[in-house]
Amino acid sequence: MRLKSLIAAMAAIASLAPILAYAQAAEENPWMLRVRAVDLLWQNGQTDTVSSANVKAKNQLIPEFDISYFFTKNIAAELVLTWPQQVNITAGPGNTNVGKISALPPSLLIQYHFTDLGAFKPYIGAGVNYTIFGNRQNFPGLGNSVQVDQNSVGFVAQVGTDYMFDKNWGMNLDLKYATMSTNVTTVQGNNNLGKLTLNPFMPAVGVTYKF
Repeated sequence: MRLKSLIAAMAAIASLAPILAYAQAAEENPWMLRVRAVDLLWQNGQTDTVSSANVKAKNQLIPEFDISYFFTKNIAAELVLTWPQQVNITAGPGNTNVGKISALPPSLLIQYHFTDLGAFKPYIGAGVNYTIFGNRQNFPGLGNSVQVDQNSVGFVAQVGTDYMFDKNWGMNLDLKYATMSTNVTTVQGNNNLGKLTLNPFMPAVGVTYKF
């Protein structure tokens, strides 16, 4: 059901493309690329046994590659991509590393860009995040006895700005917040041990290229 909702949201956004692209046709190239370094700051909300065991995801830096398409000079869609990232999981009062899972977290956002501030091009955005978890039972520190969900679907919000050095190249500052969570269950019996609410803040800095 979650995946169907995500596909429906993407389809709704795509349905706007023919209308908005017509307004863009006579203007500049609509494509923009960004490469960012992102600091993943997990919020690590916990319930039940997950809380008493102090299960957490460890903060980390990851690379990010983003593709934007401008339907008009103000309205764009941004696809946020990376490759599967290794996330260290800790537990206990000393935050001992107990395992490592992978997370592939693409996001799709609709943005509004403010264009009357010269070289500064601030924007806001909102959309959906779909995270796929891999190596879901890779917890040797816990005897590989627990696992996380296969995926998480959530909301993502964004604020940022490009500072353009010329018509093509610029610097990007960006902050995103996503709702993301997983249940932690036992491998044997699939007993629920609680929820780990990751909900990361994602400050980032990067390079912008406008075609």
